[in-house]
Amino acid sequence: MEQPEQTTTKAGFVALIGAPNAGKSTLLNSLVGSKVSIVSRKVQTTRALVRGIAIEGDAQIVFVDTPGIFKPKRRLDRAMVTSAWGGAGDADVIALLLDVRKGIDEEAEAILDKLPELKRPKVLILNKIDLIERSKLLELASRLNEKVPFAHTFMISALKGDGIQTLKRQLAEMMPEGPWLYPEDQISDAPLRMLAAEITREKIYERLHEELPYQSTVETDQWQMRPDGSVRIEQTVFVERDSQRKIVLGKGGQTIKAIGQAARKEIAEIAESPVHLFIFVKVRENWSDDPERYREMGLEFPRG
Repeated sequence: MEQPEQTTTKAGFVALIGAPNAGKSTLLNSLVGSKVSIVSRKVQTTRALVRGIAIEGDAQIVFVDTPGIFKPKRRLDRAMVTSAWGGAGDADVIALLLDVRKGIDEEAEAILDKLPELKRPKVLILNKIDLIERSKLLELASRLNEKVPFAHTFMISALKGDGIQTLKRQLAEMMPEGPWLYPEDQISDAPLRMLAAEITREKIYERLHEELPYQSTVETDQWQMRPDGSVRIEQTVFVERDSQRKIVLGKGGQTIKAIGQAARKEIAEIAESPVHLFIFVKVRENWSDDPERYREMGLEFPRG
């Protein structure tokens, strides 16, 4: 008796690249349908290559959310940019995301100049299309396609979800044939500990994005399953100066308490269990020059 023909599965990697604040994290969350990448008003918040996994028909699409590509000044910035281009070079498809309101600015120009070096199929995703006139949008699309031959151009609003399904279907078609790379129920391969740290960092930025400089980091030190099914989590927020520590703690510890409550609620959702969250704030001077911190964030430490 003949076996029914098995459906061919597809699986591959899509690198999402773009300038800071182009909306990559919002797009990733929208494509995957679950929160896997930190979303923040503060630029350059994605540090390591957080991957989200989307299923579309028989295809599994693994999104590599690269750090925003910008002109690196500090050592941490250089590590992030190197990581972004490395992530793009290894992918099956490179997706360039642009904020249409900014058009081809200096940051976009720098990315467009470098893109031809990457010998991979490329797609263009124009985001925030609801905020620009249609004639300007079409003119921008044609100018970009003159600079780099994109296999497809998509016009979307990541925030509203417009055009997301079409984009997902087309990316699924572009994936190479092969077995799925991750179990079906696994939406992100970023370990829960790292994701929990990202959530807390996001909550810090939401509350303190005016007062707190970008150089603060969160590490999950302990993730302990308890007999009652709950999780005890200990995290440390590292800042570079005592004045920053006071800002994070707030008067009578009120600020860190509010941050902890917001983070705990969201971490409990991804951990699918009750969470007891304990956050400590420590000063670690010049942590952004410490190679060990980079390794923990999955980045190469740039010498010099």
